[in-house]
Amino acid sequence: MLETVKDDEWGLYPNFSKKEMECKHTGECHVTHKLMKLLQDIRNEYQKPIIITSGYRDLSHPREKDKSRPGEHTMGMAADIAICGPDAIRLVAIAYRLGINRVGLKQKGPMSTRFVHFGVGDQAGKFPAATWSY
Repeated sequence: MLETVKDDEWGLYPNFSKKEMECKHTGECHVTHKLMKLLQDIRNEYQKPIIITSGYRDLSHPREKDKSRPGEHTMGMAADIAICGPDAIRLVAIAYRLGINRVGLKQKGPMSTRFVHFGVGDQAGKFPAATWSY
């Protein structure tokens, strides 16, 4: 199991806050250092704000409780980012180069619903490297 970010460690990730990474359903926040370090490295290179729409999700989160197995958000290893168009392409290219190994793309429909999912997989191989669209 990867180590999660403790309350006094959020200063390591100056462009992100615990609040934005918390489960929108429970307020819990158990994101991993691995995810946050990669997000911060991506943000440093991207040089623009990154808007997190979903970080950690508790098992009771409505999007998770109906799944056949818990998703990587429940393990603190994924985040969804509001972005579209050329900015999304640039952000994904940076993410791949810096080590993100799971990318989901939702780039159709209303602009307000478009996003990219970045995941860091896990050591047990439950979430292998992959790219998909929604």
